[in-house]
Amino acid sequence: MPAEAETDVGHGPTRVTVLGATGSIGQSLADLLERNPDRFDVVALVANRNADALADMAIKLNASTAVLAEDKNHHVLAERLKGTGIAAASGPGALDEAVDMEADLVVGAIVGAAGLVPTFRAIRPGRRIALANKECLVCAGDLFVDRIRTCGAELLPVDSEHNAIFQVFEKDQADQIEKVILTASGGPFRTWPIEEMKAVTPEQALKHPNWDMGARITIDSATMMNKGLEVIEASHLFPVSNDQLDVLVHPQSTIHGLVQYKDGSLLAQLGSPDMRTPIAHCLSFPRRMPVPVKRLNLAELGTMTFEAPDMERFPCLGIALTALETGGAAPAVLNAADEVAVDAFLSGRIGFLDIPAAIDAVLERLSATDALKPSKSVEDVLALDSEARQKTLEWVERRTS
Repeated sequence: MPAEAETDVGHGPTRVTVLGATGSIGQSLADLLERNPDRFDVVALVANRNADALADMAIKLNASTAVLAEDKNHHVLAERLKGTGIAAASGPGALDEAVDMEADLVVGAIVGAAGLVPTFRAIRPGRRIALANKECLVCAGDLFVDRIRTCGAELLPVDSEHNAIFQVFEKDQADQIEKVILTASGGPFRTWPIEEMKAVTPEQALKHPNWDMGARITIDSATMMNKGLEVIEASHLFPVSNDQLDVLVHPQSTIHGLVQYKDGSLLAQLGSPDMRTPIAHCLSFPRRMPVPVKRLNLAELGTMTFEAPDMERFPCLGIALTALETGGAAPAVLNAADEVAVDAFLSGRIGFLDIPAAIDAVLERLSATDALKPSKSVEDVLALDSEARQKTLEWVERRTS
């Protein structure tokens, strides 16, 4: 569970390292850092392969170091940063060095299983980890939270729903909480007949009604797998039982999370759907900082609606909840299978409703072995991730042959 700090990190500017700097979270974060140059010193920016975008961001934020996880575009990065005083580096060794640099706050925003090892490595005594990588908690939640606790580090959730809950979760009243509720927009197909969903195209699925996100997260929103993954994350972030976690469809995406207490109180966090709000909360916690987001005008909004999720229309949510109950490594298999299935859908190899079918098939296949037993190390998690991906690819190939 995230620990609450009594004072701001350090006494001068907060030193920040960003893992996954050129992704959607990194770009929103960069906007806030650029607007507050006196509050933050950018120690290191890490990206996978986009040398030009990384160089532009490093120059804009006056970063000390810019690192590419892949070596092949190093020459582009080095040339772009020549004469700027910003160090350019690339490769696994350089990534490790960037993670090890002195920083108060490390933002873990590398997408996918690739973010597991560097984010784990970033955990240091007294450090804050602003977590935007789902895999750390979905695939290795027990390992990750145990390491946070053992090292005396601090975990802050960047995801909008978890950050919302964190803001209204009274830690000293945890035993008085009845329910933690994550809201979901319902995506673009909330009211579509199931028969019509068979013909959904990637272009249709990528049109989220409220949020601007990366491709996989957008498809996961359309299938509601993202909400299932978020419930799994919440089970590690907050000291509540699985049956105290609930999902509520809220199409306006105005309320991002709620906590219900035993006295009947229902506390909610509201705001415009802009990731800069939860990111800023993590950057400045426990204080607040100005953020140039559209202010929520309830009079203009007029109406907010709510409904229970349709588990028949969105089987991915039910599959994810079952994986949570199964425990062990089931969530890791779920995540890997989903990522491969979503990629297959985006490339036109399978249909939209084949996504849950693929995930369910792979979970069932691996549950017949001892593959779902709890992982003892990050290496175990990565090995299982690789196996689950291979099994999903095999399913896709059989489906398309």
